[in-house]
Amino acid sequence: MQPAVHVLHHVPLSPFCRKVRLTLAEKRIPFSLKDERYWEGGTEFLRLNPAGKVPILRYEGRLLSESQAICEFLDEVHPTPPLMPDDPAGRYEVRRMCAWFDDKFHREVTANLLYERVNKKIMGQGYPDSEKIKTGSARIKYHLDYMGWLLEHRRWIAGNALSLADFTAAAHLSCLDYISDVDWERAPAVKAWYQTIKSRPAFRPLLTDQVPGFPPPRRYADLDF
Repeated sequence: MQPAVHVLHHVPLSPFCRKVRLTLAEKRIPFSLKDERYWEGGTEFLRLNPAGKVPILRYEGRLLSESQAICEFLDEVHPTPPLMPDDPAGRYEVRRMCAWFDDKFHREVTANLLYERVNKKIMGQGYPDSEKIKTGSARIKYHLDYMGWLLEHRRWIAGNALSLADFTAAAHLSCLDYISDVDWERAPAVKAWYQTIKSRPAFRPLLTDQVPGFPPPRRYADLDF
């Protein structure tokens, strides 16, 4: 009997959707993707998630929402390979770093660059705000420096083992790399870390994403960029 195929309702350049995609793929959970124009709303979509946003994972009759909650659920139901540490201090650090990228990094960088450069056009919400792009371009330098400092003191983002924090960080950076907004030469340790993440089988489907009207740079899919 073939394993059940779960469905992830997503948009390709959402870091939150990519975080769930990476978790599913790392754990070798079969799933299919369904693109959603969530910004158009509508009763049918709101039935899937009253919050009106993606990702939404159809999993064995359940509709799961919120990327962090989805990923931790998957880690508990499919514990191999583990993406959360066994000890409370380790889990705290992973959650802290996930929140760093999903909250602070997203607010200061991803929203100011990805939303302004890409999402506004796709959603028909006007022209990019140059001041917000300028802010995002400035703030990403601080975040790259912080990541570089972390990776000088530990092997991975939240400790000495690969965790959900690495997939969260990589999900955000991969979206920005798609639009050439990451200065990898600024942070060699971050570049080396990202090359390692990018080489994982779970990451490869992300490298084939294509957003109409926004072709990625040639090096986007290059593992030795």
